[in-house]
Amino acid sequence: MTYHFEDPAAEFVLAVERVFGEHPRVLDGSRAVLVGEVKLQLEAGERELWLIETHGPLEHRVAMVEVYDDVEDALREAKEKLRELG
Repeated sequence: MTYHFEDPAAEFVLAVERVFGEHPRVLDGSRAVLVGEVKLQLEAGERELWLIETHGPLEHRVAMVEVYDDVEDALREAKEKLRELG
Protein backbone atom coordinates (compact mmCIF):
# COMPACT_ATOMS: atom_id res chain seq x y z
CA MET A 1 0.00 0.00 0.00
CA THR A 2 1.31 3.44 -0.93
CA TYR A 3 0.27 6.60 0.86
CA HIS A 4 0.22 9.97 -0.82
CA PHE A 5 0.64 12.99 1.43
CA GLU A 6 0.33 16.60 0.30
CA ASP A 7 1.23 19.61 2.40
CA PRO A 8 0.52 22.95 0.69
CA ALA A 9 2.62 24.81 3.27
CA ALA A 10 5.72 22.77 2.36
CA GLU A 11 5.52 24.06 -1.21
CA PHE A 12 4.40 27.56 -0.20
CA VAL A 13 7.75 29.38 -0.08
CA LEU A 14 8.95 27.93 -3.39
CA ALA A 15 5.62 28.74 -5.02
CA VAL A 16 5.85 32.36 -3.78
CA GLU A 17 9.28 32.63 -5.42
CA ARG A 18 7.94 31.30 -8.73
CA VAL A 19 4.83 33.51 -8.82
CA PHE A 20 6.28 36.77 -7.43
CA GLY A 21 9.75 36.39 -8.93
CA GLU A 22 11.62 37.21 -5.75
CA HIS A 23 12.85 35.44 -2.66
CA PRO A 24 10.41 36.13 0.20
CA ARG A 25 11.32 36.57 3.84
CA VAL A 26 9.97 33.52 5.68
CA LEU A 27 7.88 34.19 8.79
CA ASP A 28 6.05 31.87 11.16
CA GLY A 29 7.52 28.49 10.16
CA SER A 30 6.85 28.66 6.38
CA ARG A 31 3.13 29.39 6.76
CA ALA A 32 3.70 33.12 6.26
CA VAL A 33 6.09 35.10 4.07
CA LEU A 34 6.83 38.75 3.49
CA VAL A 35 7.01 40.02 -0.10
CA GLY A 36 7.82 43.72 -0.04
CA GLU A 37 5.39 45.19 2.48
CA VAL A 38 2.75 42.50 1.99
CA LYS A 39 2.53 39.47 4.22
CA LEU A 40 1.07 36.33 2.64
CA GLN A 41 -0.21 33.97 5.32
CA LEU A 42 -1.79 30.52 5.08
CA GLU A 43 -4.55 29.93 7.63
CA ALA A 44 -7.48 27.61 8.35
CA GLY A 45 -5.57 24.43 7.64
CA GLU A 46 -3.92 25.91 4.53
CA ARG A 47 -7.33 26.58 2.95
CA GLU A 48 -7.11 30.38 3.19
CA LEU A 49 -4.39 32.69 1.92
CA TRP A 50 -4.54 36.10 3.56
CA LEU A 51 -3.00 39.22 2.04
CA ILE A 52 -1.93 41.51 4.84
CA GLU A 53 -0.41 44.99 4.44
CA THR A 54 2.28 45.69 6.99
CA HIS A 55 3.22 49.11 8.28
CA GLY A 56 5.86 48.58 10.95
CA PRO A 57 4.15 46.67 13.76
CA LEU A 58 0.67 47.37 12.34
CA GLU A 59 -1.10 44.92 10.02
CA HIS A 60 -4.19 45.36 7.87
CA ARG A 61 -5.89 42.37 6.22
CA VAL A 62 -6.81 43.51 2.73
CA ALA A 63 -8.04 40.31 1.07
CA MET A 64 -8.40 36.54 1.35
CA VAL A 65 -8.02 33.94 -1.39
CA GLU A 66 -9.30 30.40 -0.99
CA VAL A 67 -6.75 27.65 -1.63
CA TYR A 68 -8.30 24.71 -3.45
CA ASP A 69 -5.94 22.15 -4.99
CA ASP A 70 -2.88 24.20 -5.88
CA VAL A 71 -1.30 26.86 -3.69
CA GLU A 72 0.35 28.35 -6.80
CA ASP A 73 -3.08 29.06 -8.33
CA ALA A 74 -4.09 30.85 -5.13
CA LEU A 75 -0.86 32.87 -5.23
CA ARG A 76 -1.54 33.95 -8.82
CA GLU A 77 -5.00 35.10 -7.77
CA ALA A 78 -3.47 36.91 -4.79
CA LYS A 79 -0.96 38.67 -7.06
CA GLU A 80 -3.82 39.82 -9.29
CA LYS A 81 -5.77 41.12 -6.26
CA LEU A 82 -2.70 43.07 -5.14
CA ARG A 83 -2.48 44.66 -8.60
CA GLU A 84 -6.16 45.64 -8.42
CA LEU A 85 -5.72 47.13 -4.94
CA GLY A 86 -2.44 48.73 -5.80
